[in-house]
Amino acid sequence: MQTVLKYSGRAELAVLALIALVIALLLLAGPAFAGADTTFDTALTKFTDFLEGSGGKIITVLSLAGGIVALYVSGLDFSISAAIGFVSLFGVSVMDGILMITYYNQVLAGGMPRVEAMFHAATQRMRPMLMTAMSACIGLLPAAISSGIGSQVQRPLATVVVGGMLIGPIMLLVVVPALRMMFLGREGEAEG
Repeated sequence: MQTVLKYSGRAELAVLALIALVIALLLLAGPAFAGADTTFDTALTKFTDFLEGSGGKIITVLSLAGGIVALYVSGLDFSISAAIGFVSLFGVSVMDGILMITYYNQVLAGGMPRVEAMFHAATQRMRPMLMTAMSACIGLLPAAISSGIGSQVQRPLATVVVGGMLIGPIMLLVVVPALRMMFLGREGEAEG
């Protein structure tokens, strides 16, 4: 006699939601990280080297971590609503990465040294990025902490966006410049 494990109810929906998210991420983000030209990657291909494009892509991973931590801390399950929140979060985080790296390139083209250009770009882009993140967080906070009718749908989406928008821009302003400086140091040693 063979025993078969079958999910049903909420567990079945959670498994289906996870499978849908994995397929969507593989179809959208997989080719982008592999270097192929996709809709997700189109704006990032305008950069001249792989490091510039990957800086914009790293922030999606950091925002993903923020959304996952927010779901874990709040005790919510992954659902279709949370997956939609991750898609929204990816869009905002890629836009922030593109804005940061584009401004860095503009400052660099103005003749500023590489390290100073990255520091200047991070300090000048900090206020707009944090204002965007805070406005999204403040706007979605009531939905993230709600417990009334309909909160089963809106709460996971809002929680993912709030968590990712709190962690993502801060990490963009700290981690991406630090990684860029590490690689810039190596470029300087190779050139000099």
